Amino acid sequence: MTIPIWLLVLLAAGSALSLLLAVLLWSSRSQRYTRLRPEPLDPHHKLLPAVQGLTQSWLVPGNSFQLLENGDEFYPALLEDIDAAEESIHIEVYAWWDGDICNRVAEALSRQARRGVEVRLLLDALGSWLMDDELARDMRRAGCKIAWYHDFRLRSLGRLNKRDHRKLAIFDGRTGYVFGHGLSKFWEGCGDRAECWRDLAARVQGPVVPRLQAVFMQNWMEETAELLADGRYFPEIPPAGDIDLHVVSSSPRGGVSSSSLLYRLMISSAERELTIQNPYFAPGYEVVEMLCEASQRGVRVRLLLPGPVSDSRIVQFAGQHLYSRMLAAGVEIWRFQPTLNHQKVVVVDGAWCYLGSANFDERSFDINAEVGLSIVDARVAGQLQQIFEKDLERSERLDPERWRRRSLAMRLLERATFLVHDQL
Repeated sequence: MTIPIWLLVLLAAGSALSLLLAVLLWSSRSQRYTRLRPEPLDPHHKLLPAVQGLTQSWLVPGNSFQLLENGDEFYPALLEDIDAAEESIHIEVYAWWDGDICNRVAEALSRQARRGVEVRLLLDALGSWLMDDELARDMRRAGCKIAWYHDFRLRSLGRLNKRDHRKLAIFDGRTGYVFGHGLSKFWEGCGDRAECWRDLAARVQGPVVPRLQAVFMQNWMEETAELLADGRYFPEIPPAGDIDLHVVSSSPRGGVSSSSLLYRLMISSAERELTIQNPYFAPGYEVVEMLCEASQRGVRVRLLLPGPVSDSRIVQFAGQHLYSRMLAAGVEIWRFQPTLNHQKVVVVDGAWCYLGSANFDERSFDINAEVGLSIVDARVAGQLQQIFEKDLERSERLDPERWRRRSLAMRLLERATFLVHDQL
């Protein structure tokens, strides 16, 4: 029996594709991950010089800080700053999907570009693949520059696993945003129902903004080879307030990321209380042991994680594999009930806090590009702590005894998904 040529071609193509996928998976997992597990450290006020050095950044004094809750506070402020920009608008975002807010932001950016304002929009090619093509064409026709981070081309095959998860906006080099939102109908509203997610953003002004501009430029230059270095983008900025801010950014370039280091340093320096909110919790065992050790040395450790509403069940199942160990050590695990709580927040001892894009998982620690603000200010930490306490009123605390009685099938599912937690 003669095998048809078309079948041979099909088999050869299938074999080649399988080999390519195997190589990509091997290359994505062959990177050497450094598993850091620091011992309990000095309190944060003594640790700050080391934090700045280890994260390759610095604490910048003299800034204003405005906390914006959910889409109904964040989007109007963002649109207002887009309309007020006179020279440049730089936005970097992971998820641009669909919804009325996408049209409104695109129209505002196009309007400013037609006025002569330089508009640059950097989107992750995977996270924003749902973006309407016609909307992008309209913005380009208006004069907006759009770049895609690690787009789906043959030349990008070796880096497709490395994504840009940052969320940044900088206006005229003088006003900056760090946020957790994407551009989508899911972030519109006040975060009180399943189809409307909860999230936080920070609007800042002052000498820290050029640091945010530099973070944007990093991936923009990589994708466009456009060097922007004059005073329009990095103006001299006088103090605008009294908040000390520390920009922490990380990139998928191997080694120990600054985001991963910061989270570990915050856990290890806690003396009394540590609160963590995150929608994607699937760290390695060493981070879990650090949380357990903090609890056992007398720190009240509370985690606020997703409940019935999640956009990534596989990450949720992988993280659940870690719950039993933490519950046994006294860590409190709470699960938000109304919707997906998409906030990425850490508060240490009511005085040092983090707000940004980094999830509490190995992908954010080691693979994604991330950005966040480390804030050394008791007032801001108090605001974030109040938000945490208010969210607990709409959350359920996980009961250790009830958790132990979950089904064998669920345990097996959790274990299976955790085997690939470093890629989720």
